[in-house]
Amino acid sequence: MTRLQTLVKNVTVVRPDVSGAEDGEALDLGVVDGKFVRVERDIPAEDADEVVDGRGRVAFPGVVDAHQHWGIYNPLGEDAGTESRASAQGGVTTGLTYMRTGQYYLNEGGPYRQFFPKVLAASEGRSYIDYAFHLAPMAQEHIGEIPELIEEFGVTSFKIFMFYGGHGLHGASSDQSSFLMIPQGERYDLAHFEFVMRGVQEAREKLADKAPHVSLSLHCETAEIMTAYTRMVMKEGTLSGLAAYSASRPPHSEGLAVTIASFLADETGLPSINLLHLSSRKALTAALRMAKVFPHVDFRREVTIGHLLADIDTAHGLGGKVNPPLRPREDVEALWEHVLAGDVDWVVSDHACCKDEQKFGERRDDIFLAKSGFGGAEYLLPGLVSEGRRRGLSYRRIAELTSWNPAQRYGLPGKGTIGVGYDADFCLVDPSATWTVEAAKSESTQEYTPFEGFELGAKVTDTWVRGNHVLADGAITGSPAGRYLHRPYTG
Repeated sequence: MTRLQTLVKNVTVVRPDVSGAEDGEALDLGVVDGKFVRVERDIPAEDADEVVDGRGRVAFPGVVDAHQHWGIYNPLGEDAGTESRASAQGGVTTGLTYMRTGQYYLNEGGPYRQFFPKVLAASEGRSYIDYAFHLAPMAQEHIGEIPELIEEFGVTSFKIFMFYGGHGLHGASSDQSSFLMIPQGERYDLAHFEFVMRGVQEAREKLADKAPHVSLSLHCETAEIMTAYTRMVMKEGTLSGLAAYSASRPPHSEGLAVTIASFLADETGLPSINLLHLSSRKALTAALRMAKVFPHVDFRREVTIGHLLADIDTAHGLGGKVNPPLRPREDVEALWEHVLAGDVDWVVSDHACCKDEQKFGERRDDIFLAKSGFGGAEYLLPGLVSEGRRRGLSYRRIAELTSWNPAQRYGLPGKGTIGVGYDADFCLVDPSATWTVEAAKSESTQEYTPFEGFELGAKVTDTWVRGNHVLADGAITGSPAGRYLHRPYTG
C-alpha cells in the first residue's frame, strides 16, 4: 500500500456527492501527491509521514468560489496574491474570477488571443489557491474567438453584463466605446447578447466533447430602468446611502433582465445559462418562472454571501455598495427561503477588493460617487455555516452549494468533494467558534468590510490546496502554490 504523505485524523468529513450522513461522518483523510487516496475510518498513524490532528473539527471540501473579480481595482498580480490569501481564510481553494477587456482590469481592448496571455502572465505564481477565469465577449471579434478560448486556453465559461448596455459600472453612462473599449460603430446591447449566445452554442456544437462544461452567465439588470430610477432617486433626494442605491436599481429591473435573457436563451438554442447574484424576491420569482416556461434550458441560480448576510440597514456603511445592490431585509429573507427550498444552485462571494481610497468619492457620504463591489471570500464558508445552520441547512447541503455544484457546472470534475481520486482541496471548520468580523484581521488589502461587527458562529482554521497546507491555525503559511486550471479539469 502506498505510503501517505499526509493523514488527517479526528474529523467529521462532509461529502456532498454521497447520500446520507447529512452532517458528515467520522473518517480519516489520506493524501499523496495532492490527491485523496484514502478516505476511510481508522487509518493507522504509522501509514503516514505526517499526521494532523483535526481536533474534532468538520472537514469540508474546498470551496469553489465561482464568482470573484481579481484585478478590477488593483493590479491583477497584486490581487492574485493578497485576495487568494483572503480566500484561503474563508475555506476557498479554487477561485473563478471574471475578466474582460475595457476599462478596469487591464484597461486594454483588442482580441482575447492577445489579451488573455497577459492575464495568465500577470497572475502566474502569485496565488495561494487554484484559479480559472470566466471571459466576457465584449466585441464582435470576441464571439468568433470562443472556440479558440475553449480549446487553447481552457476557458469554458463566458459572461454577459446586461446593464452595460447604457449604464456604467457605478452609474449612468452612454459612452460605450471608451468605457468598454469596443470598436466605433459597435453596440453592447440586446443584439450583441443574442449573438454571444449563438456563438457559445455554436462552440458547444463544434466541440461536443466539451459541451457539458461550457456555459454562459448573465448579470441580470436592465440599463434603461436603472438609469431612469437613478435620476428619479437623486432628484427626489428623500433616500440616502444603501437604501438610495437599492431604489436606484430596483428589483423589477433584475426580473425583467432575467426574462429577456431567458427568452434569448430559448431563441438561440443555448441550454446552459447561469443567472448570477440574484438579490431579490422578484429576481428569484422571475428565474423560477422562466425555468417553467423554458424547461429545456438548464438554468442555474446563484446568490452571494453578501446578499444573504447583510441588508441596507445592517451593512456597515457605504462600503456595502455593490451590483446588484444589497436589499431590504424582506429580500434577504426571501433569498433564504429559496436557499432552503433548494431553488439556489450555489453561493459565492463576488469578491472585488476595492481599497478605501478608491472606494469612496470626494464626498464620502455620497453613495452615487462610491465605487461598486467589496470583498468577502474570507467570510464565505464561515458565514454560510453560521447562518445556514441556524436556519436548518445541513452540512452536506452547504457543501453542495459551495463546492460540488459549481465544480460540476464550471468544468472542474476533479474538484468539489472529498473522495478518492479528487484533488486534496479541503478545510477544517470549527462550528463552535464565535467571533466578530474585523476588516483589520483579513488578508485582503481592503481596509473595510460591510460585515464589520457581524458575529459569526463558525470559523475556518485550516485550508489545504492539493495537499498544500496554506492556512494553519488561522494563519497563511508557505508560498503561493495555486495553479491556473485549464478546463475541463479532471485533476
